Amino acid sequence: MAGSGEQAFDYGFLLRLSEDARRGEALNQYLSSRSYLAGYGPSQADDEAFALLRGPPPQQHVHALRWYRHIAALQPQMNGQATDTSTKGKRMQPPWSPPDGTELPKLRLYNSLTRTKEVFVPQHGKRVLWYCCGPTVYDASHMGHARSYISFDILRRILMNYFKYDVFYCMNITDIDDKIIKRARQNHLLEQYRAKKPSASQILQDVLTAREPFQAKLAETTDPDKKQMLERLDSAVTAALTPLQGAIKSGTADAAIQSQAQVLLDEAKDLLSDWLDSQFGCQVTENSIFSLLPKYWEEEYHKDMDALNVLPPDVLTRVSEYVPEIVEFVKKIVDNGYGYESNGSVYFDTAKFDASSGHSYAKLVPEAVGDQKALQEGEGDLSISADRLSEKRSQNDFALWKASKPGEPSWESPWGKGRPGWHIECSAMAGSILGASMDIHGGGFDLRFPHHDNELAQSEAYFENNHWVRYFLHTGHLTIAGCKMSKSLKNFITIKDALAKHTARQLRLAFLMHSWKDTLDYSNNTMESAIQYEKFMNEFFLNVKDILRTPTDNTGQFEKWEAEEIELNKSFYEKKEAVHEALCDNIDTRTALEEMRALVGQSNAYMAARKGAKLLPNRMLLQSISQYLTDMFKTFGAIEGTEPIGFPVGKNGQNTDLESTVMPYLNVLSDFREGVRKIAREQKVTEVLQLCDAVRDDILPELGVRLEDHEGLRTVVKLVDRETLLKEREEKKKLEEEKRRKKEEAAKKKQEQEMAKQAKMKIPPSEMFRSETDKYSSFDDTGFPTHDAEGKEISKGQTKKLRKLYEAQEKLYNEYLQSNQNGS
Repeated sequence: MAGSGEQAFDYGFLLRLSEDARRGEALNQYLSSRSYLAGYGPSQADDEAFALLRGPPPQQHVHALRWYRHIAALQPQMNGQATDTSTKGKRMQPPWSPPDGTELPKLRLYNSLTRTKEVFVPQHGKRVLWYCCGPTVYDASHMGHARSYISFDILRRILMNYFKYDVFYCMNITDIDDKIIKRARQNHLLEQYRAKKPSASQILQDVLTAREPFQAKLAETTDPDKKQMLERLDSAVTAALTPLQGAIKSGTADAAIQSQAQVLLDEAKDLLSDWLDSQFGCQVTENSIFSLLPKYWEEEYHKDMDALNVLPPDVLTRVSEYVPEIVEFVKKIVDNGYGYESNGSVYFDTAKFDASSGHSYAKLVPEAVGDQKALQEGEGDLSISADRLSEKRSQNDFALWKASKPGEPSWESPWGKGRPGWHIECSAMAGSILGASMDIHGGGFDLRFPHHDNELAQSEAYFENNHWVRYFLHTGHLTIAGCKMSKSLKNFITIKDALAKHTARQLRLAFLMHSWKDTLDYSNNTMESAIQYEKFMNEFFLNVKDILRTPTDNTGQFEKWEAEEIELNKSFYEKKEAVHEALCDNIDTRTALEEMRALVGQSNAYMAARKGAKLLPNRMLLQSISQYLTDMFKTFGAIEGTEPIGFPVGKNGQNTDLESTVMPYLNVLSDFREGVRKIAREQKVTEVLQLCDAVRDDILPELGVRLEDHEGLRTVVKLVDRETLLKEREEKKKLEEEKRRKKEEAAKKKQEQEMAKQAKMKIPPSEMFRSETDKYSSFDDTGFPTHDAEGKEISKGQTKKLRKLYEAQEKLYNEYLQSNQNGS
C-alpha cells in the first residue's frame, strides 16, 4: 500500500518466482525496508501481488504476513466497491490471536487425611480458617515445640505473604491437664517439704523410702528409652546417697552433713516428689495451686515464641476460660447419641460413632485403633486406674468429661463436679471460634492418634458432619543428634538453651532447609549448615550494598545490558519460577532455598568476572536480585524490619537505619586510611602500615565494621554483627596460630632429621651392623655380617640388600671425613 509521495509497489519480481515459499520469502525481504501500511486502502499493485499468493506466508516472514493479513481484511470491502484505487476506505486492524501461555502450578499440601499432596482449595475464597494445637504449659518450652511452631509460622507466613491468603489463625493453650495437675501438686508438696527444713537423717530416710517404689517401677519398665532415663536418675541418686550415708556413719560435722543432704535432695527431687504426691496428693484442694504453674509457663512460652520471631495467633484460647463451652459441647454429643455417662464421667462411644452412616472413627491412623498404650497415654496418668478403665463400655472409648478425684481441680457440670478430658478441649474451643468446619488443622506428628483422631470424631459427632477438618497438617519429629527427643524422658533442649548458642534466624534457616513434614535432626551438623548458608547469603548482600554505594548520577545507574547481564537476568527469572514451583509443591522451602543459593552463586560469578575485568557490575540488576531474595527471607520470617536489602545489623530491631547513618562517615575514614597507606607504602613507613592494619583487624571489628582491602581497587566497607566479626577474628587467629605451629613443627622435624643424618654420618661402616646383635652373630673383617642371630649363614638375597646399606653408609662416612678435613 502506498500513500501519496511514496514509491510505488513494484511486484514484478514476484512474477519471476513460481514457488509460493520463495515468493513469501522474497516479498518479506522487499517489505522489510518499506512502509507498506501507510495508506487507507489497497493499491492496484497490492491487489495484483495479493492474487499471486495462494495463501498467507509462513509465520517467520513477519512483514509479508502482516501485509497479507491487512489486505485480506480489506477484501470484502474491496469487492463491494468499484475498483477505484484512488478511493480511500476505512482502515481496519488485522486479526489478533492470544498467546498460548503456560499452565501455572497450583499449591498442593500434604494432607494427613489422605496421606498425599492435595490441591489446596479453601472453603471460602481466599479466606483460610486455621486451628493449631498449642502447648501444654507445665514446663519450659523446648526444641520439640520450636519444631512445630516455627514450621507452622513459616507455612502461615507463606500462605499470607506469598500466596496472599487471608489466614485466620487460632491456637489453644492447654492449662488443664493430667500432667499439669500432677506437676503442680508435686511442686507444691516438694516446696512444703523444703520449707519444713528436714534434718539430714530425715531426708536420707525419706529418699530411701521413696526409692523403693521408684526401683520397682524401674524393674517393670520395658521401654528402652524410658528405662535408660530412669537408670540415669537412679545412678545420680546413688551417687548422692553414698557420701551422705558415709558422713552420717563416721560422725562428720553437722554443717558438712547438711550440705550433702541438700545435694541428695536436689538429685532425688523427682522420685521424692512422686512419692510425696502418692502419699499426700489427695490433700491438695486449693484450685489456685493448679493455675499458678500453667500461668507461669505460658508467659515463658510467649517470651520464647517472641524470641523466635513466631507471629502470635489471631485468637488464643485457654481451656480454663472455656469450661462452660466444653460442658455444652459434651452435652450435645451425649444428646446426639455418641456419648454416655458413667460414674460421674462422660465417655465417647467410638463403636456407635463408627457404625453411624456418614461417620468413620480414626480417619488419620485407622491401623492404630485398639492400641491400648497410645489410648492410655491420651487419657493421662491420672485417668488410667483400674476403676476408671472399668467405667468404659469399650477400651477404645475415651473421656469427654472426667469426674474429679480428691487432689484435682473441679468445675460444676450436669454429671457432677469434674474437669474436661484432653481431646474435647480443642474441639470445643476450635468449634466456638471457627465453626463447623475449618480449612487447616495443624499439630505435631505424634498427635495424630489418639488426640487428633478423637478430636475429629467428637467434633463431627457434635456438628453431625464428616468434614470438620479439610486439610490436616502434621509437622515431623525432632531428634537430638539422632536420638528421640522427649520431655518425659528428660532428653530435650529448651528454646532458651538453643537461643544461647544460635540466633533465631539460624534456627529458622535450619528448619527452612528441611521439609516441614519430615523428621529434623537438631545437631551440630544441622546448625553448621544453617550458619554457613546465612554467611553465604549475607556476604552477597554486603557486596551488593557496597556496589550500590558507588557514586553515580541518575542516568548513570541505567547501564547498557551486554550478554552477561542478559544471561544473569534469564537465570534470575528461571530461579524465581523454580522457587515458585517449589513453594507450590507442599511449600518445599528446602528446594526454594537451594534455588536461591544457586542464584546467588551465579550472581557472585558475574560480579567476580566484572571485577576481574576492572568493570562495575550492573547496579539495577543486582539490586533487583538482592531485593527479591530479601523479600523471600522476609516472607519466610528470617528477616525482620524494613531494610530493602539484606539481613539487618543489630538485634531486636535496634539501629534499623544504621547503614544510612554511619556509612558516610565510614567511607570518609576508609578513604583517609587508604590515602595514608599509599603514602606509607611509598615512603616505606612500616609502623604506619601496621597501625592501618590494626584499625582494620582489631579496632573496627569491635564496632561491627569490616574493611576488605583489594589490590588495585578501593577498600570495601561492610557493616556486620560485632559477634560475627569477633568470631571471624578468633578463627583467623586460630588458623594463623595453627599455621605457625605447623611451620615450627616442620622446621623442628627437619632439624631433627638433619641431626640424625649428622649422627649417622659419624658411624664408620665397619661399626653400623655390629651393634645389631639381635640380628647378626658373625662379621667379616670389614664389619659386614656373615651369619644371623641363630648362627645361620646369611642368604645371597639378604647379603645383596645389606651390601647396599653398607655402601650407602660408607659414602656418608666419607662425606663426614671430608667435611672434617675441609673444616680443619
